[in-house]
Amino acid sequence: MRIAGSITALATPFDRAGAIDATAWKRLLDQQLAAGTQALVVAGSTGEAAALDDAEFETLLRQTVEHVAGRVPVIAGTGMQSTAKTVAQTRRALACGANAALVVTPPYVRPTQAGLLVHFTHVAEQGGLPVILYNVPTRTGSDLLPETVAQLRVHPGIVGIKEARSEEARMIALIALRGDDFAVLSGDDPTAGRAMLAGADGVVSVASNVVPATFRRLCELARAGDSVGASGLNARLRALLEFLALEPNPTPVKALLARAGIGTGLRLPLMPLSAPHARAAIAMAKECLALEAAAADTVVNPTLAA
Repeated sequence: MRIAGSITALATPFDRAGAIDATAWKRLLDQQLAAGTQALVVAGSTGEAAALDDAEFETLLRQTVEHVAGRVPVIAGTGMQSTAKTVAQTRRALACGANAALVVTPPYVRPTQAGLLVHFTHVAEQGGLPVILYNVPTRTGSDLLPETVAQLRVHPGIVGIKEARSEEARMIALIALRGDDFAVLSGDDPTAGRAMLAGADGVVSVASNVVPATFRRLCELARAGDSVGASGLNARLRALLEFLALEPNPTPVKALLARAGIGTGLRLPLMPLSAPHARAAIAMAKECLALEAAAADTVVNPTLAA
């Protein structure tokens, strides 16, 4: 299985009582599929995985797998603080029908590179699902270095990496490791176009929760080598991406989803978007509509589908 193209790290919608809003969840899935999103990540950091209990994790995955019905890959966020817990969560995702596991470097514990090598190897061998490595040092306190990725990429159970560092040199080093059996994905929306123009296979995006057709179009342009088109669209996205960085993810994107009628809030300790940013949220909701309308006027190229 190869994961590529426009991939959305889904936010989990909650109702006013704080429970998962199953109706809103299915509406979000339908919007993603209609817009051409090429894979879906369930229960990642954008999905507030740390605030979900085991039953909620399983329910989200089962509902997604059933609703998507094989149209795109369903990827489960299964990374935990220990190897044993990560293996158990990955097996749980397998039982729910997920196609792959997105496994972040263990947060807070800060393992060595040798520890990361053994950790990901164990998950790939014992979890039962293809593993996509996930590196986001600003959240985990641990940086998975390209030299370690080079050792992991040869494992048949490890099929790619989501790299959330924005430095161009880091992405270039990883792109040198990509191949038919190992995908390199950007995990940084503002630099995703640049990464794909350089050879990355796609992006795991937060912004595509609210502008899925636009990110599908960005992927088409960048993966086809259209630097002018991709750079122009990236420039058009700049204001939205700056808004999404105003407060910790997923607070801003969930504010926009709420304005679209998908979910009403977050789980503590995350808080709703601060009042000073309310006017910006109104403007960005309108900009999302304009971006999606423009993207809808373009023809989706099925040959670039994952």
